[in-house]
Amino acid sequence: MRAVKFAGAALAAVIIVIAILLVIGIPSGFLTSTIASRVESATGYRLAIDGTTKISLWPTLNVTLNDLTLSDPKDRSGITRLTVDSVQADMSLSSVWSGRPEIKELIVTHPVLYQPLLRERLPNAGGSSKPLALDVDGASIGRVTVTDGEVAFARTRDRVEGRISAINADATIGRDRKVGITGTARVGDHPTKFDIKATTPAPPADRPTIPVDFAIDMPSVLKSQLTGHAEMRMNGDVVMINGVNGRLGDGTFNGWASVDIASKPLVKLDLDFQRLAVPLAKTPEGASGQPWSNAPIDVSGLNYVDAQVRISANEAVIGDARIAPLALDAKLAGGVLKAGTANLGAYGGQVSGEVILDATTGAPSFAMHSDLVGVRALPLLQGLAEFDRIDGKLQAKLALRSAGTSQRALMANMQGTAFVNFQDGAIRGINVAQMIRSLTSGTLSGWQDSQSAGQEQSTDLSQLSASFRIDKGQAVTTDLKLIGPLVRVTGAGTIALDTKMMGFRVEPKLVMTTEGQGRANEPVGFGIPVMIQGPWSQPKIYPDMAGMLDNPDAAYARLREMGKGLFGPDGAGLGNILGSLGSNLGLGGATPPGGGNAPGSANPQTQQPGQNDLLGGPLGAAIGNLIQQGLSNGAGSSTGAAPGTGRSRSLPAVPSTPAPQASPAAPALDDPPVAQQDSQPMNDVLRQLFNR
Repeated sequence: MRAVKFAGAALAAVIIVIAILLVIGIPSGFLTSTIASRVESATGYRLAIDGTTKISLWPTLNVTLNDLTLSDPKDRSGITRLTVDSVQADMSLSSVWSGRPEIKELIVTHPVLYQPLLRERLPNAGGSSKPLALDVDGASIGRVTVTDGEVAFARTRDRVEGRISAINADATIGRDRKVGITGTARVGDHPTKFDIKATTPAPPADRPTIPVDFAIDMPSVLKSQLTGHAEMRMNGDVVMINGVNGRLGDGTFNGWASVDIASKPLVKLDLDFQRLAVPLAKTPEGASGQPWSNAPIDVSGLNYVDAQVRISANEAVIGDARIAPLALDAKLAGGVLKAGTANLGAYGGQVSGEVILDATTGAPSFAMHSDLVGVRALPLLQGLAEFDRIDGKLQAKLALRSAGTSQRALMANMQGTAFVNFQDGAIRGINVAQMIRSLTSGTLSGWQDSQSAGQEQSTDLSQLSASFRIDKGQAVTTDLKLIGPLVRVTGAGTIALDTKMMGFRVEPKLVMTTEGQGRANEPVGFGIPVMIQGPWSQPKIYPDMAGMLDNPDAAYARLREMGKGLFGPDGAGLGNILGSLGSNLGLGGATPPGGGNAPGSANPQTQQPGQNDLLGGPLGAAIGNLIQQGLSNGAGSSTGAAPGTGRSRSLPAVPSTPAPQASPAAPALDDPPVAQQDSQPMNDVLRQLFNR
């Protein structure tokens, strides 16, 4: 890429043409060829004047050239060229008579620089480069105005095109060789404003160093104005930028850079920030429930530049996430970007990993692996993904890969593994124990947040962990585990990353102690699984009662086992809890046949303190309501749903023709009864419930 040389050659060509016109007058064919020859000898570039040339003497001397083209004679393709609609110069007659024209203003209208995009660096592209020597016959310029300029990048074979458009700039050149350039442009879709001040060296100078001060505003990319100072010089085809220092927002930086413009650009950059702020677009309200975007993601530009970049910072703010310190190394070559970091500090923990992005094909692919150790989850997830449900110390291992040209395609093609483990934290906005109790009165629709602004619900957790195997966007886990002071939850299920759907079957258990991990006693379970299905922003949560009614013998055995541990060895507590349940269902009441205490029932006066409260309190009422709801819902749905539908861990499927109801399996032979673990009252009640 020779854009810098083109700019200098174009300016020199314009000055030479104007100087000749002032001496000779309106060009004829002979004069046009003379001008072209003079420009080529001075700059090495070929000038063609295909339009008219006009000279006016009032109110000042004005020279206008139309339809100019400046090209490189060594470029056989003719792609690299500069076209200008018109060039207009205003000057005084006195300076013309003196032989040293002083151009007050030079107006360049609609210049377009065409620059080809190269996938590979050309061999020996910069081997014979030499500094550009300009001879402008003593002419000087006070102001240069560029109107509606463009820089067009294109590669016809790849059907790729990019532009820097709407370039409007004013450049002032003082007698002290100080140059000031201000203007606006549009880089792709990003409006940009720039202000550059430099001091040109006094001739003659071999590879002079030019001090430059700059200020750049790009609101859609940079959170605040970028200002700085650098020392620039040309070393053949390499632009050396040393002594870089400046400020971005409230953080200072320093470093160096270089750009090899011989063919395919090679950029080298090393910057160290005190504080680096990278803004991220906020997710619109309610967007969490919207599908992934199908808008194309274009990274083809990575094929046409090579780079070696190192960025370090004492503190980095990415969106709302804060990382300290940051050390990032990236290399871009041949359309493949590799970026990695080691021991990156993040919220009390460390992060390391690598990302590889391959843009060489039509469908770009990426692969990543990352390890997070001891990172506080809430601020990290809230800052990066606006997710504020989980807090705690996060440990995670990610190994993912995918390919696609949109968000949805990337999620649908996701493959790999992921392990996450949260410790000593909380699930914010959700009370799992309250959620379990709420299931006794109906199906829950969505996560149950706080009922009032002043009531903050949460579930303390000692550990929340799961490992996922991901294939074609389906993340499957079989070892979901939640351990907290009051609850235990195990389960399995699937998360569809492409459709933002989920399907889980979990088994919640309430614990009659506030102890966390390491407790000796076993948790008390309902024996009734819970289904979580639907969009992950608003899933349906309901007990899997249909699974119990599909196989009454198994349910009978399971509830008998519950009775041994949960309701005491004689099961009398179960009869007390289900007393009202039996009458509501028309089962003849809860009192066992014969009335009074059945043989083997516990004497209330000899029960342990707190036992009646445990069985007749909220826990017993919740279990009774669960069974009552399941019996009523299951009886009405068992004829219209296929057996085992509620137990599926897969995602909700499109409704299909119901399968015929399978006959219950033949009753299995009971194990030899153990006298001290059986209970006649419990057996009587269960027989009434299950018609056994």
